[in-house]
Amino acid sequence: MNVLVEPHHDGGLFGRPLFEDPSARALSRVGVVDVGSNSVRFVVFDGAARSPAYFYNEKIMCALGAGMSGTGRLNPEGRVRALAALHRFNRLAQGMGLSDLTVVATAAVRDASDGPAFCSDVERETGLYVRVIDGREEARLSAQGVLLGWPGSYGLVCDIGGSSMELAEISGGIVGRRETSDLGPLKLQTVKGGKKGRAAHIKATMERLKDAMGAQRDRLFLVGGSWRAICKVDMHRRGYPLQVLHEYRMTPKAVRQTAKFIAKHPDPEQLRNACGISAARMALAPLAAEVLVRLIKTFKPKDIAISSYGIREGMLYEQMPQKLRDRDPLIEACYFAESKDARMPGFGKRLYEFLEPLFKSAPFERKRLIKAACLLHDVSWRAHPDYRAEVCFDNATRANLGGLKHSERIFLGLALLHRYTNQREGTHFEYLYDLVDDKTLTDAEVLGKAMRFGAMMWTDKDANLGEFRWYPKKKKLELRLSKDAMPLFGEVAEARLNSLAASLRADVTVKQRKR
Repeated sequence: MNVLVEPHHDGGLFGRPLFEDPSARALSRVGVVDVGSNSVRFVVFDGAARSPAYFYNEKIMCALGAGMSGTGRLNPEGRVRALAALHRFNRLAQGMGLSDLTVVATAAVRDASDGPAFCSDVERETGLYVRVIDGREEARLSAQGVLLGWPGSYGLVCDIGGSSMELAEISGGIVGRRETSDLGPLKLQTVKGGKKGRAAHIKATMERLKDAMGAQRDRLFLVGGSWRAICKVDMHRRGYPLQVLHEYRMTPKAVRQTAKFIAKHPDPEQLRNACGISAARMALAPLAAEVLVRLIKTFKPKDIAISSYGIREGMLYEQMPQKLRDRDPLIEACYFAESKDARMPGFGKRLYEFLEPLFKSAPFERKRLIKAACLLHDVSWRAHPDYRAEVCFDNATRANLGGLKHSERIFLGLALLHRYTNQREGTHFEYLYDLVDDKTLTDAEVLGKAMRFGAMMWTDKDANLGEFRWYPKKKKLELRLSKDAMPLFGEVAEARLNSLAASLRADVTVKQRKR
């Protein structure tokens, strides 16, 4: 279950954006490195601290944990590659002006007999301090990464790496029980007894995890590269049109079907290329799929969601003040986009207040999207007019925005598309419209056309020149303009108002206010 908290008394969703606060500005550019069993990844977050953009993101597949079950030591080749990667990442961080770089290492380094020596080598050669975290701490940070994108969520977070798999319970924005296991696919490669032996080991380990974690029947959040690889195969198998991993949903039945699809595919290399998965990751996908099938059978979650946010985002969340954690990541990101790119920053709030009478009966979740659309309505103005509508749709549906289901991405994209054009037919994105129902299509069209009209009627962000009155049962739309606003109501504005009324299937009248 995903809970979106109503805005607080500190100004609400249109109060002063917290990225202007000094404590938030201090997080405006944060660099983290995750030294995992499979890969070493460097990420620099930039922008609105509550919903940051990925200023830089690089991954090097080092396979530090490969062969460890037999030797107890880090993979020698992987160790050399990891050290080279950290040299590179440290130099990049210096060039970007980062004052500090947070480096954490997980299962491979913590379990290897030469893990401490590796950390010493890193510090001696690069000056970077490697924080080695245990499995429970890894689970906590991964869960915090999920909370970055889903504030107030309830459910079970499962983070799979190369050498371990962690579980964490989240409830009301707080991380609860946590457990770790050796169910990483690199470890599973060395389990004796073939497929039967591996299945018995996975089942026994999962039962232990269930005893420790208790019943977990809410949402299952999947974190980690192996889960994302399975998600890509599921999208490919289904012919799913929106290739955005974050918030992608799978059912238990779909997971079982995809696991069989991976195991029995006649040409794994062809499948890998079709899904855009690296060879190293694809080699581990069948083992990870076996774990996922047993995980779902054991815990029986209500639904399953992929999270692109994990331990690295959790490290950023760790540094946030609580008042920043409590904010809506979508609205904060839209605030930041408006402040950076809109021609009239601050106008989004006024636009929303003008349009709100059209959506009085809308639930909070929909009003939240309407607010986001109003903040974003002008951020793509630099695009060529012939392509502006499609640029808006593409940005909304594929942008790195937290707190958005796929259907909500389509609604937001369509609303912004209609901000610049009356027609949605004939675009390159028609194949995505089937992801939402007819009412959502209509509501997005109404919102877009209302923004299209409203953008013509204001000369500054603080002006209050008119108001809508909407009588849905009577299908009557009334626009009341002040005397000062009447000259703005030219023939183009009138045509846009009539287009809005047509989408509402309403009669429209325009009146002049007395003041």
